[in-house]
Amino acid sequence: MNQIPVPRDIPLPMPAPEPLLVVVLVFFFLLHIAFVNFMVGGALISVWYEIKGLKNRRYDRLAYEVASTITANKSIAVVLGVGPLLAINTLYTVYFYTANALTGTFWIAIVPLVVVAFLLTYAHKYLWHAMEGRKALHIAIGAASCLIFLFIPLIFLTNVNLMLFPEKWGTVQGFFSALLLPNVLPRYAHFLLACPAMTGLLMVWLFRRRSEAALAGTGWQRDELMRTGYRWALWPTVGQFFVGPVALLTLPTTQGTPATLMGIFGVAILVSIWMTLLMFAETRRPAARIGGSFVSICGLMIVVLGLMGAGRHVYREAAVAPHRELVRAKTEDYMRRVDEANRAAGAAQRPARP
Repeated sequence: MNQIPVPRDIPLPMPAPEPLLVVVLVFFFLLHIAFVNFMVGGALISVWYEIKGLKNRRYDRLAYEVASTITANKSIAVVLGVGPLLAINTLYTVYFYTANALTGTFWIAIVPLVVVAFLLTYAHKYLWHAMEGRKALHIAIGAASCLIFLFIPLIFLTNVNLMLFPEKWGTVQGFFSALLLPNVLPRYAHFLLACPAMTGLLMVWLFRRRSEAALAGTGWQRDELMRTGYRWALWPTVGQFFVGPVALLTLPTTQGTPATLMGIFGVAILVSIWMTLLMFAETRRPAARIGGSFVSICGLMIVVLGLMGAGRHVYREAAVAPHRELVRAKTEDYMRRVDEANRAAGAAQRPARP
């Protein structure tokens, strides 16, 4: 610990009670990341089906249906991201801003990258019919937005991972060296699989409530569309049973990591197995019965998300706890010396008594 940089904290009171800020951070982050999953997964699935639509027009119409959801999900994701961003700035000021400084150029690049990605997304959606005769260019626009959407979360993930490990601050030389720290890439793979899985459930919700007239224009039957959505949800979720444990086991061990952490993720795995079995059953059901377990599946997904958010926060607190004590001691020592200096200056300015 003697080799770890220990900055002073900002000696200001919290703008709100700490438990409230924790709730804002965890709850609104989960909402934010769900809509980010919808946005990124929707963009990837839309481009995939548009490419398939070059040979079969049915897939092109399905691609358009999925693409129509992306801009709305993008806007909701941005709004919901404000709360957790403010909360993490307040609760982990020293750690978050240090990571920002160390990833430097790439962290600042998020703003122009987001602007370009959003513009490409709007162009891809609203020029769909106008560019019917220029499909290669239209697909290239969608693919470009996908690449940027995939890169921006990698920057965020690298940054929030780096902030948890002050012992690495002295060795990191910018974004790419922070990217190679343990656990970044497994956690990124975990995020990537969540995108089509969450979007698959969104597709089921979208098509189970569409009117027959609206579905007639797609060239698909309702049960086909719902079964397709369930497959997108099912197989990436199966992949999580392999990627998730790798992401968990590659987390650097921290002093005093609570034993409850493994318990939280263990329960999440059990709930995920139940959810996966229901999704598999849904893909096998006849047209008249498909969708019967949708509410249960969504409920189980909410439980899994809640457990993942809780486990994430438990680990975050355990990771920074030892360093936080050093920062607190250094800040208290600094404030003591400031008080002593102020008293000495005040005494020197007082006139001597006759």
